[in-house]
Amino acid sequence: MNALPETLHIVLVTGLSGAGKNSVLRALEDLGFETVDNPPLDTLESLATQARRNLAIGVDARSRGFSANSVLEAIAKLRHHIWLEPSLVYTIASDAALLRRYSETRRRHPLAQTGAIADGIALERELTAPLARAADWLVDTSALPLPKLRNMVELRYGSASPGLVISLVSFSYANGLPPEADLIFDARFLRNPHYEPNLRPLSGLDAAVGNFVEQDADFTEYFNKVLNLIEFLLPRFVQEGKKYATICVGCTGGQHRSVYMVEKLSIHLAQRGWRVGVTHREAAKFLAPQPGIAREGMSRPR
Repeated sequence: MNALPETLHIVLVTGLSGAGKNSVLRALEDLGFETVDNPPLDTLESLATQARRNLAIGVDARSRGFSANSVLEAIAKLRHHIWLEPSLVYTIASDAALLRRYSETRRRHPLAQTGAIADGIALERELTAPLARAADWLVDTSALPLPKLRNMVELRYGSASPGLVISLVSFSYANGLPPEADLIFDARFLRNPHYEPNLRPLSGLDAAVGNFVEQDADFTEYFNKVLNLIEFLLPRFVQEGKKYATICVGCTGGQHRSVYMVEKLSIHLAQRGWRVGVTHREAAKFLAPQPGIAREGMSRPR
């Protein structure tokens, strides 16, 4: 009897034009994936089943025979092959970010060759909306530096070791919820260092901020309840076959309380043997580079 082929990752990368699809494909290629951009949709199953190494396939509205349903049907077919592990990545960005990028590059939107770029963006959002809803990983690149995006791809697809990958994200509620979140915890009720002049320019990475937040009478109980819930859920995620979990903590500005809680959670979870990556979404707005401290992108594995 012939042995079954080694399990292969088949990553379909799609999303809005200008939102980073090509950057994700290049990052996967650097990780050793074979990459194919915009093949005819009716060839996806053949490409995947004949692959000899991990494969990343770019798919968007320019692909021949494109429709969201066709992409979803292709993924469903891939899941019938037990040695394939298909996943769908969707890159998204705000209209303002996309318009700025098209203005900077002076490129035409593929769906707005003769009309306004905003019309092309709106049409593409409508055409690909079912893919955004079905995505295994929804990546919002509106304020995401390229090094940070690459780090996120490397964290998710760069390790061959088995097990659940946990991504911890701090964020500002003022800038919206992270669309990729599996769990969201609110730290806005905790005492706020923003109102202390000596703490305002600092962040949750600074010990003085952490000490201030921990003096809140409810911090310890809240943190322990959050940690206990996460530790209760993670083994269940593993049992259901989940490969990635994104856990987000938000506060008003994404600078103090959420950053501190994410850092503290990452230490506890890493000590318990989980593979953990940390991202501070609003980092670029409040963290100035310091000598000897690598903070670019603020996305890293533990």
